[in-house]
Amino acid sequence: MKRALILLSIVVAGLSSCSTVKNNPTSEDVTLTGTIQELGMTTFQYGSHKMKSADTLYALRSSKVQLQDYLDKAITLKGTKVAGYPIEGGPTLIEVTFIAIK
Repeated sequence: MKRALILLSIVVAGLSSCSTVKNNPTSEDVTLTGTIQELGMTTFQYGSHKMKSADTLYALRSSKVQLQDYLDKAITLKGTKVAGYPIEGGPTLIEVTFIAIK
C-alpha cells in the first residue's frame, strides 16, 4: 500500500509539471501580422511560404493550416520558431498553428 501511494504521488507530480510547461508560452512562440506569399525562388531551401512582418522576412510551414488559402490576405498568425533556423543567413522558420484574417 505504501509503495502504491509513493508511486501515485510521483506520477501525479510528473503529470502536473508537464501540464504547466504546456500552458506557459515560451520565447519561441510568435505572433506576426502581414501578408503570406508563395515562397518562389530563394537562396534558402526551407518552408513552403514566406511572410514579411515589419522589416523581417520569415519562412513559413504548417501541418495544421493550409497556408495557400491565405495568400495575399492581411492576416495575423500564431506559431512557433523551429529550432535550428535560420540557416546560413536565411530567415527564421515558423511552424504556423493558427491564422486569423484581419
